[in-house]
Amino acid sequence: MLLYQFHELTRSWMTPLTYWAEANARAFSTPGSWLSGMPGAERVAAANELVHRIGKDYEKPAFDIHSLQWEGEVYPVVEKTVRATPFCNLLRFKRYTDDAGNLSEMRGQPPVLIVAPLSGHHSTLLRDTVRTMLRDHKVYITDWVDARMVPKEAGPFTLDDYVRTIQDFIRLIGAKDLHVMSVCQPTVPVLAAISLMAARGEELPRSMVMMGGPIDARQSPTSVNNLATRKPLWWFENNVIHPVPQNYPGAGRHVYPGFLQHTGFMAMNPERHFMSHWDFYQNLVKGDLDDADSHRRFYDEYNAVLDMPSEYYLDTIRIVFQEHLLPRGLWDVGGERVDPGAISGTALMTIEGELDDISGLGQTRAAHDLCTAVPENRREHYTVPGAGHYGIFSGRRWREQVYPKVRDFIAANVAEEGKRAPAERKRRAGKPAPRPKPASPR
Repeated sequence: MLLYQFHELTRSWMTPLTYWAEANARAFSTPGSWLSGMPGAERVAAANELVHRIGKDYEKPAFDIHSLQWEGEVYPVVEKTVRATPFCNLLRFKRYTDDAGNLSEMRGQPPVLIVAPLSGHHSTLLRDTVRTMLRDHKVYITDWVDARMVPKEAGPFTLDDYVRTIQDFIRLIGAKDLHVMSVCQPTVPVLAAISLMAARGEELPRSMVMMGGPIDARQSPTSVNNLATRKPLWWFENNVIHPVPQNYPGAGRHVYPGFLQHTGFMAMNPERHFMSHWDFYQNLVKGDLDDADSHRRFYDEYNAVLDMPSEYYLDTIRIVFQEHLLPRGLWDVGGERVDPGAISGTALMTIEGELDDISGLGQTRAAHDLCTAVPENRREHYTVPGAGHYGIFSGRRWREQVYPKVRDFIAANVAEEGKRAPAERKRRAGKPAPRPKPASPR
């Protein structure tokens, strides 16, 4: 139970070394410094920066989305908190323009709620997803709070609470015109949330887009699935759940620490991460600053992790990965049975990566077998050739292969009152839709 405290102590011991390494890296690489002119200065600077980046603490990155290029013009984008709760904030990226025609166009675009995963990384991992979706949609996203920053007095947070949070956000935005996109882990609670709303006769979102999630983790199990099934639930509770140390607002709260999740991520592909760091060192020595900067951006995001509430984590292990209650039709949320067969008015699109090593092929597509009342003409599935897990929502494959299909699927399922997505209107008028601006390589 002292693992978290030991981790914090080790991090404190490492802090002087990382500061010293950062200072050395700057001293031996800054133009004009006499040290940068010494023989072998490039290697000294590169080695010190590598030490600094391996040992430093990574804070939550910013979305850093401040503008949108649209039809040759640049429009400001403001990140707004629509609703704040102890465990999750609902954000909207609101676009602004003084052009009456473009303003009318933007107002007619469909709203999309992107449900980011609560699985160790911050929602900023979906920065590229948000940036691309902003071209044709009003974009909202769930921004999960690091559990170590939530005071213990806020109470527990379970998988049932996750489902209710999604329902609250859907109702707040307004389900009538809304499209919900879930990426990875939230495909399960999102399907549950909409199923329960359907069973109650509530208004439902126009469509669900589910990407790389464990709807039925029995299909093509990966190393992630195997880890969850090889150990009993008590093993997880006794070995990976730890109290938050006293130096955080959530002191005493039991969590699955982000640093353990990060260690698991790294252990899945240790050779790839080792070679990535070695290539980073070599690029610094050679002066290839573009590739080095790409490495920095990726690992600034990848190494920034958050703690998950223990109740939610253990619920997910049991319900999703061990007992498979959703595909077996045995999941109850707050005493209500989750029945995806109750959904009839919401279109369904599932997306999987051909090479996904986190959610195997068939796990997301299983949603079609559960949503039996969704008409065939309002269903779609897409397996992305050559894509791994992250490639289906970030990077070139997302922008060039996946997003056009998502955009067109949403456009085909907008509300009836004469509202069409701008991309669809432009195609009918013979004008090409604006292409997404390429983001920095991941």
